[in-house]
Amino acid sequence: MTDTPAEALQRAQEAADAARAAAETAKHAADAAQNYVDAAVSGGGDMLAAAAHAATGGAIDPFVFRLSIFVLAIFVGYFVVWSVTPALHTPLMAVTNAISSVIVVGALLAVGVDLAAGEGAAWARGFGFIALVMAAVNIFGGFLVTSRMLAMYKKKG
Repeated sequence: MTDTPAEALQRAQEAADAARAAAETAKHAADAAQNYVDAAVSGGGDMLAAAAHAATGGAIDPFVFRLSIFVLAIFVGYFVVWSVTPALHTPLMAVTNAISSVIVVGALLAVGVDLAAGEGAAWARGFGFIALVMAAVNIFGGFLVTSRMLAMYKKKG
């Protein structure tokens, strides 16, 4: 059964319309993927949030995703620290002091934010100062505890 030229033309137009629609959908998907890649590259830490946003089709808000990671990190940190034996306390404190020193560097950068940078600069300075004080207390306490632990191994006499 052969088609008439009019039917063949009609089918060719329908195929061309379907191809245009598929190309339009592919273009939208490529644009969305490029946006996710741009967000992941520019934010560094936003890569997981952008991936979750992309994987769920935008159903998960990136803020909720980051908040859930933060809450999970609190629980994991709590259980990891409380399951450490006393013999490993000194090395753990040394690592904690190293992490706190990195926090101090970040806090100093936040405290040094120029007030002309915008509205959020005051918040950044405030939170940076609080982080600086808390990290300094943590470092000082870690050195005190480490010093006391090492004093237990010195010979008396």
